[in-house]
Amino acid sequence: MATSGTYTFNPSPGELTLYAFQLIGIRPTALLQEHMDSARTAMNMMLANWSNRGVNLWQVTQVTTPLVAGTPTYSVDPATVVILDAYIQFGNPAIDRIITPISRTEYASFPNKAQEGFPTSFWFDRTLAPTVTLWPAPDGSQSNLVYYAVLRIQDTNMNGVDQVDVPPIWLEAFAYGLAARLALIWSPDKAAIFKPLADEAYDVAAAQNVETASFYVSPTVSGYWR
Repeated sequence: MATSGTYTFNPSPGELTLYAFQLIGIRPTALLQEHMDSARTAMNMMLANWSNRGVNLWQVTQVTTPLVAGTPTYSVDPATVVILDAYIQFGNPAIDRIITPISRTEYASFPNKAQEGFPTSFWFDRTLAPTVTLWPAPDGSQSNLVYYAVLRIQDTNMNGVDQVDVPPIWLEAFAYGLAARLALIWSPDKAAIFKPLADEAYDVAAAQNVETASFYVSPTVSGYWR
C-alpha cells in the first residue's frame, strides 16, 4: 500500500480561516478585510478560552529559577496560567525535593513570613505580574526552584509566516471552533449547527490531551485491624 510517508500537514491560520468561512457558507471570493479582522479576533479569543479550560500539555514548560538566601518571592512569566509540580534543588550533585502548593489564606496564616529554612511550600500569586513565594524563605543551602508552568497558547497572526500554536491533532477542533464563532457574526442561521460540532471536536482532542501514566492509591488501613 502506497502512503505519503509524511506528517507535515499543518495549514496556516489564513488557510484555516478560509476553510472556516467556507464551512459557514461564505466563499473566499466574497471575503473582505473586515471578515479577516473578525477571524483574527475570533481565533485568539478561542485560544484564550482553551487556555482557561485545563492543562494543555503542549504548553507545559519547565522553569528553573536560581534561589537567593532570605528572598522568598520570585517573578513568574506573565504568560503562565498555572504552576503544576514544583521542587527545590540542593546539594552537589543536585538532589530534588518536591514542595506543595498553598493558598493565599494559608500563606497569610504563617506568623513569620521571613523565616528561613528549607522551603516546603509555594504560593502562586496570579496577578497581572505573577509571582511565586516560598515558605520558609531559602536559607542559602538550596540552589534552584524548578517548576512546570502551563503557558497561554501563543497569539495567532495571519502574516503568512506563523503557524497556529496547537498540535496538528487539534486542527479540526480549531477549524470547527473558529467556524462556530464566525457563524455568530456572519451566518447567525448556522450558529446552532456549528456549536455542537465545535464542542464535539474539542472533546475528542481534549480526551487525547492527557498523560497516560497509571495512578495508584494505596490507603493505609492497618490501624483498623487488630
